[in-house]
Amino acid sequence: MNDPVGVLLQIGFIAILYLFLLWVARSALKDLRRPTGSGAADGRSRPARAPVIVAVGGGGLRVGASFAVNGAVTIGRSPQSEIRIDDDFASARHARVFERDGIYYVEDMGSTNGTYLNGHRLRTQEQLQPDDRIRIGDTELRYEQ
Repeated sequence: MNDPVGVLLQIGFIAILYLFLLWVARSALKDLRRPTGSGAADGRSRPARAPVIVAVGGGGLRVGASFAVNGAVTIGRSPQSEIRIDDDFASARHARVFERDGIYYVEDMGSTNGTYLNGHRLRTQEQLQPDDRIRIGDTELRYEQ
């Protein structure tokens, strides 16, 4: 055990062993922190089913009518809108709800009277959470996942 080269080799081997164990532990922690379920390639989990927009009142919509959000939907008076509302305060293409990277957002599309999310006027696109209320004129909608 007096051989200095042998001692250095033993210390080097122990150091490499500890580095390997540290690497394994970090990899395991990374896997434990990753969300479970049917996640996307980037590790974010996606909703199990497509979210829906539910009519709460106004806009000529039947209360409780629901509209699936498959990627994106536009809301407005235009016949080309996926959610067509009969509201004098709504623009032809008033707002849209869309998905990006597994997260759903709402944005105003340059309407005259604005789009409101939970009582405040949208200035930029905002992320939607379950039970958020979207108001366009006298029409109120609810976002559900």
